[in-house]
Amino acid sequence: MTERLEDVVAPRPVVRRDDVFSGRIFDVVRDSVDLGGGGEAGEGDQAGTVTREYVDHPGAVAVVALDAEDRVALVDQYRHPVRSVLWEVPAGLLDVEGEPAHVGAARELAEEADLVAQRWDVLADFLTSPGGSNEALRVYLARELSPVPVGERHVRTDEEAAMQVRWVPLDDAVAAVLDGSLHNPSTVVGVLAAHASRAGGWASLRPVDAPWPYRRGTLPS
Repeated sequence: MTERLEDVVAPRPVVRRDDVFSGRIFDVVRDSVDLGGGGEAGEGDQAGTVTREYVDHPGAVAVVALDAEDRVALVDQYRHPVRSVLWEVPAGLLDVEGEPAHVGAARELAEEADLVAQRWDVLADFLTSPGGSNEALRVYLARELSPVPVGERHVRTDEEAAMQVRWVPLDDAVAAVLDGSLHNPSTVVGVLAAHASRAGGWASLRPVDAPWPYRRGTLPS
């Protein structure tokens, strides 16, 4: 029997934590981590204690909203760190204390794309940059879509003020990922996962409350 391929939550003891930076969305922390073996890192074969700085992030959700014609809803947004307007699936932070992730995803879909969905499934989970951040992101598949009534739509501000919604055939979105035209990680993961899951008759989809060990507050500190 082939051994199951899966990541394993296996925290090492944090012997000291320092706050390096506190920001509006995320913080930067410095952990001294005991990797075992004693001594300081670099002393022969002994792992010992190492220092790691990383972004402490609340986590996020993203939504592949797929209509009856197999088109995915993409929104454009200016992303200042990369000085670019990116086409993205609707997404947002998990910054509401105690909010179920799928509820946050539904909120983001309504706010960014003016859409509501009757059918929700978990499509994929990923860690955006595990070498430098604890940000965990869950991608949902949303189907059976309908528009938010005009009078109930969210008023978008800042970078979202000029946001447009574009409906793109899923196959075209996959091609744009593979030819290097799309770069947002949630979009890349989401459209490729949707394409693969559709090819398998959607058998890979998981329920909205599927275990998510990497969501902030779930991992041991």
